[in-house]
Amino acid sequence: MKNKTLPNFYIPSLLGVACFSLIGWSISGLHAKEAQAPEAPAALVREGDLLRIPEQSPLRRSLAVAAVPQQSVAVPFTLPAVVEADPARLVRVLPPLAGRIVRLNKHLGDAVKAGEVLFVIDAPDFAQAGADAAKAQAALTLARSNLERQRELDKSEIATRHDLEQAQSDYEQARSEAARANARLNQAGGASANPKSEGGTVAVRSPISGRVVALAAAEGGYWNDATAPLMTVADLSRVYVSANAQEKDVAQLYVGQSAQVKLDAYADPLQGNVGYVDEMLDPDTRTVKVRLPFDNRDGRLKPGMFAETTLLARPHPGLLIPMSAVIQSGFSSRAFVEVKPWQFAPRELKLGTQIGEQVEVLAGLKAGERVVVKDGVLLND
Repeated sequence: MKNKTLPNFYIPSLLGVACFSLIGWSISGLHAKEAQAPEAPAALVREGDLLRIPEQSPLRRSLAVAAVPQQSVAVPFTLPAVVEADPARLVRVLPPLAGRIVRLNKHLGDAVKAGEVLFVIDAPDFAQAGADAAKAQAALTLARSNLERQRELDKSEIATRHDLEQAQSDYEQARSEAARANARLNQAGGASANPKSEGGTVAVRSPISGRVVALAAAEGGYWNDATAPLMTVADLSRVYVSANAQEKDVAQLYVGQSAQVKLDAYADPLQGNVGYVDEMLDPDTRTVKVRLPFDNRDGRLKPGMFAETTLLARPHPGLLIPMSAVIQSGFSSRAFVEVKPWQFAPRELKLGTQIGEQVEVLAGLKAGERVVVKDGVLLND
């Protein structure tokens, strides 16, 4: 009996049917497993503008919520500043008259005590002023003697009344001329307690103790500008840091105000207080000068140094929130406020000045409200 076999063209068709059946069985098995897997809990449920965090949500472990208390807020503001010498401890020494500098007793950097001779100048006009004063004094002495003689003669009724009156007039004129000559000599530095004169030379002394910080002449030179300082003596043991405040900041300035000064020359800031606020605005810059005194016995602060002064404005009641609580949404800033336990609503804020890691809230929040202060960005749209 002959064996019956399938034709060759049937074999591929049977194999295809078997493969298709196997794939279908696999897909059906996967769908069955997916149907059996439980759904993951929702991390966030949106109900209109309200955001609710379900009990099993992982957000409950990451979000941090804190109340916003009302507190005293002192807003800092920064002003450009410069180190200046104390005007009461700086003297620009001018020569009393034009003349030749015959001796420089002090040079740049030299320490000076009050009353020490700084320089000696030979001034021809001073010699003339001394001669005029001596001549006037001699005339006064003669007029005084003549007046006394005429008074004695008048008592004896020997001199006429006219001679006595003439002697009195001559004496008054001589006294006036002597006073004028002495005043001119004093102005030239001849008879004051500060300079000391010998002939035509004037020894100019320092009015304060300190150090020579500027010198504009050399020994042997001729100085003909009596309005320009020849030498500057300054006591820099105390200096000022002077800041310029704009008109908008004037209301926030007061004596005793706390300040921090940052100098370009040093890394560590200085702590100080406002010692003086100018009474008038500078008409050119429309600013008010604020001076902060500093002890400078170590000489670290050099007049002319640039600085930045950060002042704390007058304290006022306000609200501060961490910067981490502020979420930027386009051009607006907002925070998420807890209206019920684990239910939040976005609130648009009006912000003020940043103070360290916090920022002042001018509008949008009330004292005591609770806001998300950590990972609030996870609630953002």
